[in-house]
Amino acid sequence: MTKLINYIYRGERRLGTVKDGVVTDINRAYAALRRSEGETAHAELAAAHVPSDPLKFLQLGSKALEATKEALHYAEALSDEDAGQGGIVVSEGDVTLLPPITNPPKIVCVARNYGKHAAEAGKPLSEIPILFPRFAATLVPAGGNVVVPRASKEVDWEGELAVVIGQGGRHISRENAMDHVAGYSIFNDVSVRDRQFRVNQYTEGKNFHASGPFGPHLVLTDELADPHSLRITTTLNDAIVQDGSTSEMIFDIPDIIQFVSAFIELEAGDVIPMGTPAGVGFTRTPPLFLRPGDRISVAIEGLGTLTNPVVLDDLGRDN
Repeated sequence: MTKLINYIYRGERRLGTVKDGVVTDINRAYAALRRSEGETAHAELAAAHVPSDPLKFLQLGSKALEATKEALHYAEALSDEDAGQGGIVVSEGDVTLLPPITNPPKIVCVARNYGKHAAEAGKPLSEIPILFPRFAATLVPAGGNVVVPRASKEVDWEGELAVVIGQGGRHISRENAMDHVAGYSIFNDVSVRDRQFRVNQYTEGKNFHASGPFGPHLVLTDELADPHSLRITTTLNDAIVQDGSTSEMIFDIPDIIQFVSAFIELEAGDVIPMGTPAGVGFTRTPPLFLRPGDRISVAIEGLGTLTNPVVLDDLGRDN
């Protein structure tokens, strides 16, 4: 149950779990379960208990998780023919991935949260978290194109652990913070450096079109014992350019949840990319940036790999 996948199958947006390349549609499985029990309103019950929208799913909290367990138990007992004909079980290769959450209420990014990254950038360590917003319109699924804008030649990578909020709230204590986490995913905070550094704030350079790879899955907390000791690597084509550990974070997940919830209410589905380790492109000699034709991948232990091709913006200045 623990690895959720948001996807399109035969033109419909669906939500399922994925294991060993097999996707189980939890909404359809739950509907089939209720139909087998004689419920005439099985589709309505499935929509109410395990909606196909991941944001609505997270908003239901434990209710959706319990229904998911029931649905998966039922699906596992089906014959291959019954599961396939009902669209309950499909191959992961037959679906089109979407970001784990396509419409998060907020994306709150943490800057300069790894000491070695701050050092390579020539920046001091901050006594408090440095935050900036990213917009949902910039999100790109695993396998989707990262777009290099024609206005810049300084497009950089930042592999990051993404925290997804399950239970919202304000003024959340550090002691209770992890209870508010639904799960984790991978984020690549692709940054247009010449736009980022020409001012003293991050928003423009962090919000270009198709610059926010996010995915491939949402791994729920029962799958991942300790998010603070995971190896994180970024690979450009065939070369590892970042190799760090989430143990290097200056402000850990409880710190960030406590800090953010002190000024704004966190909501189910909020995404918090936790910052990047050392190894970004602009600090190298000479600098190294993404180019059309590249392939950029971020891998985090226990979460999988987020891979995206890099293309040139097909909307030029003359269009």
